[in-house]
Amino acid sequence: MSKGIVAAAAAVVFMAGIGVGYTAKPGPSPAMYHDKPNQEAGKALLDVALLQAEDGSWERIGVGRVYYLGGFKAEGQQIFDQLLAGKHDDGDAYRIARVYREAGEWEKAKPLFERYLAANPQEAKDLAEVGAYYLLDGDRAAAERLFDRSFAADREEMWATLSTAGAYLGVQPQQ
Repeated sequence: MSKGIVAAAAAVVFMAGIGVGYTAKPGPSPAMYHDKPNQEAGKALLDVALLQAEDGSWERIGVGRVYYLGGFKAEGQQIFDQLLAGKHDDGDAYRIARVYREAGEWEKAKPLFERYLAANPQEAKDLAEVGAYYLLDGDRAAAERLFDRSFAADREEMWATLSTAGAYLGVQPQQ
């Protein structure tokens, strides 16, 4: 065979593979949610979102959050456990801790927040946010220690100041 025919055949095979790969990408369909009970629709869409998330940790945490808070706690916990068991960024533990906090599971969130802050002692915004959670949970002494650390790290970080002010007024930090 000539090089031209081989190249053309290779191009056709390559393009066919791209087409198959493109059509195989997961996506929601109206059949997943039209006329379905909310839990069933949500679960079907979450299953697709998890496939769409692929290996992205932020994306997988986002899907895990909706599973966890949306009534499929075991599925969300499984995602979190998988992420934390492998090599992960400090921020992954922080984001998972936020989910636990949002679920009202402060005791589960605290160790993840503490681990993150130990590894990131100069993150003024995060120190203030975690301090706000302590204050909102009733531990003013721990909160104020974190606020002090936050302002020592960066006195000009507006989001740290805002989280601190909000906590004293009963307002959750903006995420």
